[in-house]
Amino acid sequence: MVTTDVAVKFTLNGIPMERDVPPNWTLLRFLRDGLGFTGTKCGCEIGECGACTVIFNGEAVNACLVLAPQIDGASIWTIEGVASSGRKLHPIQQAFVECDAVHCGFCSPGMVMSTVALLLHNRIPSNAVLKESLAGNLCRCTGYLQIIEAVRKAAESMDDMHLEKFRR
Repeated sequence: MVTTDVAVKFTLNGIPMERDVPPNWTLLRFLRDGLGFTGTKCGCEIGECGACTVIFNGEAVNACLVLAPQIDGASIWTIEGVASSGRKLHPIQQAFVECDAVHCGFCSPGMVMSTVALLLHNRIPSNAVLKESLAGNLCRCTGYLQIIEAVRKAAESMDDMHLEKFRR
């Protein structure tokens, strides 16, 4: 069976792009194999671990569950787009470092992206909301207490300006 690639226009980390994608590729595979954005991790590939979490039109999604053609017209942010162009860590990333919330680091990109999505919609989340927003992300090292502390620290230490680019 021959499949024809699908033309898609999208914005990735604030940069407009146009590419042809195989219709059977997931967003995860397209990011990693098609574009070389390997910060988005490949974990379970069935939407259970959260390692591949990206921001898709302002919402945290598992890139392994989105077909690449679905990104047409979308705004996508990956972990590579979180830091400023000067490579200074974003306040969320800085909080993860300061709170020792990056043990082996495998879950960190997904955790950071879930935190971005949470704080985009709720700048001062309750503990219950915070935990629910991270529930789709598994940490192999069980660093959940430090991760929750990092999210709290980020929420308290940054202002809306730090989230503005993710709204576009």
